[in-house]
Amino acid sequence: MRLNLTKPLVVFDLEATGLDLVNDRIIQISYVKVRPNDKEGEEERKSIFVNPGKPIPAFVQQLTGITDEMVKDAPTFKQLAKQLADSFTGCDFAGFNSDRFDVPMLAEEFLRAGVDFDFSKCRLIDAQNIYHKREPRNLAAAYKFYTGHKMEDDFRAHRADQDAEATYRVLMGELDKYNPETVEEPSQALPNDMNVLAEESRMNNNVDFAGRIVWEDMKDKDGKPMTDKDGKPMRHEVFNFGKYKGSSVADVLHRDPGYYSWMLGADFTLNTKQVLTRIRLREAKLSMNA
Repeated sequence: MRLNLTKPLVVFDLEATGLDLVNDRIIQISYVKVRPNDKEGEEERKSIFVNPGKPIPAFVQQLTGITDEMVKDAPTFKQLAKQLADSFTGCDFAGFNSDRFDVPMLAEEFLRAGVDFDFSKCRLIDAQNIYHKREPRNLAAAYKFYTGHKMEDDFRAHRADQDAEATYRVLMGELDKYNPETVEEPSQALPNDMNVLAEESRMNNNVDFAGRIVWEDMKDKDGKPMTDKDGKPMRHEVFNFGKYKGSSVADVLHRDPGYYSWMLGADFTLNTKQVLTRIRLREAKLSMNA
């Protein structure tokens, strides 16, 4: 099927040093530019490495395969900005999860380069949002997928007892469908193990439910990930907001004890305060035993 275009469409994706729109930088931008009158195969395709002006974290290098060596001689985004803006002017944009990351990151990079690219004049198409709307990811959809039944046929809607029973059947259906002994694709295997299920369910690194404190891999003085005696990554809690964002919670509590009192008196969730208090008590105990 051909796209019904009234102006060019740029289908793009970014790789970056991380997900922080303020502090992270683009390391690769790739796009397919499709024009209204393009014939099949005539689309413009480009993939450009970008020098971020800072080291690429080890986990990003492992994830993307893009190393510091690969981008050290590449142009910076500032050097590319005018050329990209000229190519993108008058276009619409499409991506996957682009509303949450790719478009905001690209906009930030343009502004840092002194290029005022106005995305408000573009139509922004996020294929992930369309996917989620067309293929709902709610309990009713999961129930039908894993059991073959419609929830409304088996249960009364919006009752906790009914939803709990449906969720139980969904979980059992997931274990059946992805049974390691019968699943066709090994990467989809789901062992009947609560530790594995808990890890598979994790969608973030939050320590508290609100995400004010998050887990972060510990690194040595050379920036290499640290591991324990069993070879597992060592992690510590860091603040995910405010003036101490990215700083070790334990270090901040030692350096600035008043920050603990401020957080307890401020408008944070009780769970956040509970988590912070537990870390403070742990650190106090460690100091006493030192």
